[in-house]
Amino acid sequence: MKTVLRHPATWIVAAAGIAVALYLFQPWRLFTTVVVNEPPPVSIGETMTGEAMTGDAMTGDAMTPTASPASPRVLSMGSFITHEHETSGTAKVLQLPDGKRVLRIENLNTSDGPDLRVWLSDQPVKEGEWRVFDDGEWLELGELKGNQGNANYAIPASADLDTLTSVTIWCRRFAVSFGAAGLTA
Repeated sequence: MKTVLRHPATWIVAAAGIAVALYLFQPWRLFTTVVVNEPPPVSIGETMTGEAMTGDAMTGDAMTPTASPASPRVLSMGSFITHEHETSGTAKVLQLPDGKRVLRIENLNTSDGPDLRVWLSDQPVKEGEWRVFDDGEWLELGELKGNQGNANYAIPASADLDTLTSVTIWCRRFAVSFGAAGLTA
């Protein structure tokens, strides 16, 4: 046994194994936190004030644009449940006045991890079932911006929200859900 431990190849193989394990599992991420605090999305509609334009010339006061914020409409929402890692928070699908849709995650609190993504999925959210979200139809909205706080994720116009009725914080590297929320109207 002592001769095996003294052989340089043993140390090279052990170092390579440790490097691969560190790359895959990134254990330091259990102790890191990324906080994000994006404001809720709003559409700014411009309205013109002043007198009407006649031909190429303006009459009366100068035309000045003023911005009026419009509130988004909540299409569906749900609360996160824990799967692979303790997860809490709320997910809302918002429709902005301009028709664009956004997934807003509020008060998220989960573990940091390697290769975390935000997915919409057609799979139902159930306690203890954390590997199912890649079984059916799913749509990736992007990398998780932070494991704590509030963030917005644009939803493509082509996304079928009648089919994609859940959201998951998905670890792509290990194909597991950290936590998920069912989205109901």
